[in-house]
Amino acid sequence: MSNISENLENAKDKITEGVENVTNKVADSIKGAKDNMPEVTPTPPGMKSQSSVEDLKSRLEWGEPAFTILDVRDRETFNDGHIMGAMAMPVDQLVDRAKSSLEPSRDIYVYGETDEATASAASSLRQAGFECVAELKGGFAAWKAIGGATEGVSESRTPAGADDYNVVSRLQDEASKS
Repeated sequence: MSNISENLENAKDKITEGVENVTNKVADSIKGAKDNMPEVTPTPPGMKSQSSVEDLKSRLEWGEPAFTILDVRDRETFNDGHIMGAMAMPVDQLVDRAKSSLEPSRDIYVYGETDEATASAASSLRQAGFECVAELKGGFAAWKAIGGATEGVSESRTPAGADDYNVVSRLQDEASKS
């Protein structure tokens, strides 16, 4: 009987040792896998001196509140339609108004009637001491083209993308243009 007990005890020890070995191998494999995993923590897009509307939309989708969008077109054009949340700062008042209402270190996206007007406004802001100014390439038209959120008098009448999936309406619009 003692021989059977001894054999059972030896078998139990071997099983325990085997389980410990397997456990250690699995733990080592997991640790090795973790050490070799690429960094997957997403990071928000950074600020560039010339930015696309996609760059701006990406930052908005990240929910970053620490930037300002400036529309330097005339007030009537701004009122007709602009990027949602943009501030109106006509180019002739731009530097004075920006200095009185924005921190020099604030991230600023600026757009005008043309890319040239945008570049000129951005240059004025940089010369006035604003450190992080991005020219929004394509301006309001490019923003609307990607379905960015808009507001204004005209924009409230025809929300962006209202007929995007209405095939009948789009076909009628195209037929009336012919």
